[in-house]
Amino acid sequence: MAELPPPQTKALGSSSRRAAILGAMFLMATSAIGPGFITQTTTFTVQLGAAFAFAILASILVDIAVQLNVWRVIGVSGLRANELGNKVLPGIGWALSALVVLGGMVFNIGNVAGTGLGVKAMSVNQIDPRIGAAVSAALAIVIFMVKRAGAIVDRIVVFLGVLMILLTLYIAITTNPPVGAVLVNTVLPEKVDFVVITTLIGGTVGGYITYAGAHRLLDSGTTGPENAQNVSRSSISGVIITGIMRVLLFLAILGVVASGKTLDKANPAASAFEQAAGTAGLVIFGVIFWAAAVTSVIGASYTSVSFLTTSKTSERTRNLLTVGFIVIATIVFVTAGAAPAQLLVFAGAFNGLILPIGFTLILWVAWKRRDLLAGYAYPAWLLIIGVLAWLLTLYLGYQTFTSNILKLLA
Repeated sequence: MAELPPPQTKALGSSSRRAAILGAMFLMATSAIGPGFITQTTTFTVQLGAAFAFAILASILVDIAVQLNVWRVIGVSGLRANELGNKVLPGIGWALSALVVLGGMVFNIGNVAGTGLGVKAMSVNQIDPRIGAAVSAALAIVIFMVKRAGAIVDRIVVFLGVLMILLTLYIAITTNPPVGAVLVNTVLPEKVDFVVITTLIGGTVGGYITYAGAHRLLDSGTTGPENAQNVSRSSISGVIITGIMRVLLFLAILGVVASGKTLDKANPAASAFEQAAGTAGLVIFGVIFWAAAVTSVIGASYTSVSFLTTSKTSERTRNLLTVGFIVIATIVFVTAGAAPAQLLVFAGAFNGLILPIGFTLILWVAWKRRDLLAGYAYPAWLLIIGVLAWLLTLYLGYQTFTSNILKLLA
């Protein structure tokens, strides 16, 4: 069994460390860019039109405030979020782990399902999604079984992330969106929908996604107070990569909608790409959707397992758990044929708790536990924007949790 490099390692050379940092940025970004990301972006583009640009900008700013604090605290301390939690209050770290792993497992079933749908679109509806999902899961498993798995993960998420951006850029250019209207609505929106904004925030820094890049960053050895600035730049870059993909996808869909064409309600995103470039557009959509799904499978599995382990866990154990995580999600999907709706609602309820609980822990360490930060003097401005973002996460968590509980009771 191949081994991921141990957390907090200092043995990486400068080039390997740079590659690992880049991988951490893209792991966070591609974890956020999943099947749900594409579906949400399409739905809100149809709903708001050019005014969706403001919601994207607002969500990016909040995402930066959250990730700046999460990456800074985890990076400077050199400890995973669950390890920090247990040092602040014994048991709280494992409680957070339970929420992340339960939510991550259910959403991973959806990610596996997304790989199958992507393969189906790539083959122009010729391949059964279950077969596509099984093959994609096998590929993800192989990644974690080869030598130097950590380096392979970094390269794959970077390659697929860049591929998604370039393909979406091509479609966005093809659809000729009303860029002028988008620029105006970015700062002077015709309509502001706070529900949409909070939904975007939850989808890009909610659940396991909050910690995907930060936990991977620990593997690069870029930890401690001396690396605080590098950590911050990496966190902002990860959010910007996600934002670029969101903007390009928005422009691609908006171009089709603005031209007066009607999207297929059963699969509006695929319909938009097909109307933009015919059969080739459908294939391109399939590649993007598959890439988004398979990188989310990798990100969800890697990050969820990181919450089941500590820096003392052997690499072999960590990889075995990651492979097992993917296998279980795949078996459930292939058996059921879809991510069970009730389970997705259940996971959504847990997801609503992860961000406010975990972020509260992060801010508490930044404010009161300098001993866990090697005496690092946490910047007041960073703490302030973190608290402002935290207030929004409380609202987001309450809305998400209560709405999903109501669905479960219905």
